[in-house]
Amino acid sequence: MATLYTEADKNTRLTWVYITGFLIFVIGVGYVFAGAMGNSAILYGAVIFSILMSFGSYWWSDKIVLAMSSAKEVTHEGNMELYHLVENLCITAGLPTPKIYIIEDSAPNAFATGRDPEHGVICVTTGLLDKLEKIELEGVIAHELSHIGNRDILLSTVVVVLVGFVALMADWFRHWAFFGGKSDDRDKGQFGLILMVVAIVLSILAPIAAMLMQLAISRKREFLADASAALLTRYPEGLARALEKISGDQEPLEAANRATAHLYISNPFKGKNISKLFSTHPPMEERIAALRGVEVK
Repeated sequence: MATLYTEADKNTRLTWVYITGFLIFVIGVGYVFAGAMGNSAILYGAVIFSILMSFGSYWWSDKIVLAMSSAKEVTHEGNMELYHLVENLCITAGLPTPKIYIIEDSAPNAFATGRDPEHGVICVTTGLLDKLEKIELEGVIAHELSHIGNRDILLSTVVVVLVGFVALMADWFRHWAFFGGKSDDRDKGQFGLILMVVAIVLSILAPIAAMLMQLAISRKREFLADASAALLTRYPEGLARALEKISGDQEPLEAANRATAHLYISNPFKGKNISKLFSTHPPMEERIAALRGVEVK
């Protein structure tokens, strides 16, 4: 069974696989767009920018996410009970104690970020602290620590940034193709016509494929983090009860947005019917059922 202790290396390898695959994909898309637009500088620009985006997401993703969420760091003196709860779980998991942030929002939720365990961050809302019992809060914190230990946050954050870049490229090309393209640029014989058709198809399908890949990764990592948290706390019922309360609370999280929604333990956009295929999280009923079926020895 995959656990907190077996997944870190795998996710680190997956991160570099995705980055490498993405760069190859961008070169291919850039080549098609550059050929269709008759400008080789587009290819060079796409490759250089994608490299900068890839490594920028690795180094600064946590700061960007925390700023977007209006989160504030809490010290040991600021909330000793929360700090000690996190510390105790970190000792059990063999992880360094992450920085702890709080979002002033009455909707119960939490997420983790940071490029590795040494730079990990756990962020919780005031609503989570107010509405959960200690054993339930412990389950949530264990879930987020599992994301840190498994390197899920590195993988998911890098993928999100790269997917966003693919979408920007596609939007830019479509705008050029329909509003800025010149007829003489398109009159390049059969090969030029083929490139133009392929480019238009790619500009429509590439962002969709990239988004579906991102969502599939996100849903899989949630199940793993739930299982790892159950093993860490030795009490899966605590997290199961927490998930019931969080999903049952219909107050939307104002600090969340589409770019950060997948990071939270539960979909922060409450009351919206989203197709399973396009959901950032697996169905809560399935997660709770899986937790209650876990045997902790």
